[in-house]
Amino acid sequence: MTAPSRILISGASGLIGTTLVRAFAGNQISPASVFRLVRKPRADSPQEICWSPLSSPAIADPSRLEAFDTVIHLSGANIAAHRWTPAYKKEIVDSRVLTTKALATLLAQLKHPPQVFLCASATGIYGNRGDEILTESSAPGTGFLAESCLAWEAAAQPAKAAGIRVAHLRFGVGLSPEGGALARMLPIFRLGLAGPLGSGKQWMDWISLPDAVSAIIHIAGTPQLAGPVNLVAPNPVTNAEFTCAIGKAVHRPTILPTPAFLLRAIMGGMADETILASNRVLPQQLTQSGFRFQHEQLATALDSLLRK
Repeated sequence: MTAPSRILISGASGLIGTTLVRAFAGNQISPASVFRLVRKPRADSPQEICWSPLSSPAIADPSRLEAFDTVIHLSGANIAAHRWTPAYKKEIVDSRVLTTKALATLLAQLKHPPQVFLCASATGIYGNRGDEILTESSAPGTGFLAESCLAWEAAAQPAKAAGIRVAHLRFGVGLSPEGGALARMLPIFRLGLAGPLGSGKQWMDWISLPDAVSAIIHIAGTPQLAGPVNLVAPNPVTNAEFTCAIGKAVHRPTILPTPAFLLRAIMGGMADETILASNRVLPQQLTQSGFRFQHEQLATALDSLLRK
């Protein structure tokens, strides 16, 4: 495994991005070697590079991207921030596909391109698959999320065509009390108002934030990892099991189920493709490449995350 030494990150202000920057510092990578792509750089921060991915050119001085060995692209609008109106669906897609294509195209044109381009994706690419066990070799599913993820991954093609190693980070549900899905759920669970969603039989993939960040660093330094890589723990659970595990972790009952029809009424089509969809995804590429999870079981992950 080869540790990256000069790194460029987009989406570095998000939960994963900020944690990743801290992790690189913990790996004795100089803070001066970690740069961030931002839309509004601060005048006093030489480590920030301004870009406007929907403009042409996306970066006024593309030479500033020369000689990075690792580029990590994490940008994208939150799929759960708003109801899925046609306008917000377009924002979800554009924030992923157009930014990825712009960055991949810039990297492909460099005299000294990076060795690796890690681009965020999601396990939503598999769609609603019931009890089917899904790995990176499984075919994509159908629906808005699956089609969006397909386009997202295809947008990195210019970098791949230029000989850059491209890995698509197919994130599952990230768990952290600091943000994301778990942080939004915890207040309801702590009030004792939570319960299974819909039937509760749908499978959920998940990964702790520490493991997600460690996996990104592992992928960056592992040359054989290219193409799709599932960033999920090796033991998916059903929604009912997930609900019960959080309830036990916060010492509250979880006896108030939310019926599917109510979720659809509140969330519209988003419900069927997110919290009611069944994704039994395994991290085959990670495990075969020797990655070791800190949190393989949901109960121990929650105990560690919520004990802090």
